[in-house]
Amino acid sequence: MKASARNQFIGTVNKVIIGAVNAEVFITLKGGEILVAAITNESVEALSIKEGIDVVALVKAPQIIIVSDFGDFKVSARNQLKSTVIQVKPGAVNAEVIMELNGGDLIAATVTNDSVETLGLSKGTAVTAIFKAGAVILAVKN
Repeated sequence: MKASARNQFIGTVNKVIIGAVNAEVFITLKGGEILVAAITNESVEALSIKEGIDVVALVKAPQIIIVSDFGDFKVSARNQLKSTVIQVKPGAVNAEVIMELNGGDLIAATVTNDSVETLGLSKGTAVTAIFKAGAVILAVKN
């Protein structure tokens, strides 16, 4: 698939919870990590989303928040993927940070250069990539 979203996770749907308007779709990635997408019930029907099918989950890099230390806080974002920084590409204002999950999937985040410095991000830094379930767009093959 060719898409502008830097993050394209291939996984298998393991659970679908239908709500009044939206559904939660739980996707298992190749490393066993669980990714959650919140999509409309209409999209579940239109895409024939059901347990056992393979999907592609798309997330734009600016939607990814990098956390190096939660302290005593919890966050409401459903997707909290532990990863390791493998590359930092600084730009004039922003940097692209590439992280790797245990299963080998890569996550790209766009953050400010100040954030890279404040969080001490460099190759090998253990971090958590977080993003809301509503930031996930699902795609299926016809």
